[in-house]
Amino acid sequence: MAERPITNELGFKTTYQLFLEKERVPAVRAFHIEDINKVELFPWERMGGRGVYLNLEGTEGVNDCYIAEIAPGKLLAPQKHMFEELVFVVSGRGATTVWRDGQKKQTFEWQEGSLFSPPLNTWHQHFNGDGKNPVRLLAMTNAPTVLNLFHNIDFVFGCDYAFTDRYNGEADFFSGNTKALSQHYQETNFIRDVRTFELIERKERGAGGRMTLLEMGNNVMSAHISQFPVGTYKKAHRHGAGAHVIILKGEGFSIMWPEGKDIQRYEWRAGSLLVPPERWFHQHFNAGGEPARYLALKPFSSRKFPGLRKQWGTSESVKQGGDQIEYEDEDPRVRRMFEEELAKRGLTSRMGDVYGTRAA
Repeated sequence: MAERPITNELGFKTTYQLFLEKERVPAVRAFHIEDINKVELFPWERMGGRGVYLNLEGTEGVNDCYIAEIAPGKLLAPQKHMFEELVFVVSGRGATTVWRDGQKKQTFEWQEGSLFSPPLNTWHQHFNGDGKNPVRLLAMTNAPTVLNLFHNIDFVFGCDYAFTDRYNGEADFFSGNTKALSQHYQETNFIRDVRTFELIERKERGAGGRMTLLEMGNNVMSAHISQFPVGTYKKAHRHGAGAHVIILKGEGFSIMWPEGKDIQRYEWRAGSLLVPPERWFHQHFNAGGEPARYLALKPFSSRKFPGLRKQWGTSESVKQGGDQIEYEDEDPRVRRMFEEELAKRGLTSRMGDVYGTRAA
């Protein structure tokens, strides 16, 4: 795959590119990662551990992702910055301490499968609670947008402003309590385990799927957890850049394509990571023997704090001006590809009852 240009058309590097050079940590560039548990890590001075950046093609300079490792019984260096993070615990167990200068520290524990977001511009530090095994954290951030907006690295990491409207030392901030904003939207700042978190039936995407959308940490970034049954696949849709799709359980494949171009296929299993490029249609297929579940981390897609532009409409048919392709309108190759894959695995399609259905 061709490398991105080092400079823009005027010969200048972006502030984020300069930041990556300063970090001296490699950045993986691809359309997907087969297994986030096996990505090679490197010494990372700023973080005080080992890590790597995952700047996948579908981010298109909007956001980024990194993996950081905490050695057994060790801790990472304290961090504070003006960009948001959503942190997913890939493996291990431990704790995070959050504080502001001169104020009381607050510590909460997490485990494999946990999801949380350190409040914006607070000090935070991650600890490994296991003396024998390393911890692996994956974090999606909007650092590229924030760094390029202010184009000043020192400001982004050195600003002292306290965003008390986001976090003001509330004792229950990381309790794991949830607040229903609507039928499918939950607000929380900590989820103990996204692999077992209760989901709500959502018919719009088809195939008997279940989904819960998450507002976290009073961020402009958000997340959702989705699951769909054995022998089924979801309707194709498209949206903006930067959605990081982490497969939590199951086995199957996804297809992605820009309008008018041919499809590209990517296999996945638990631990895989996909980032569909901006406005590319994409579609997920469960070709395994158990329900498939994934976690999607998304930039600028909060409904509570809307971002730069409309990010939804993904459950409305393209024929009505939306960004979803109904089953009856999809390319015949899609159904054929799915059924051939199931046949190779000795599995049976369960799509008979959902073909031709629409959202109410």
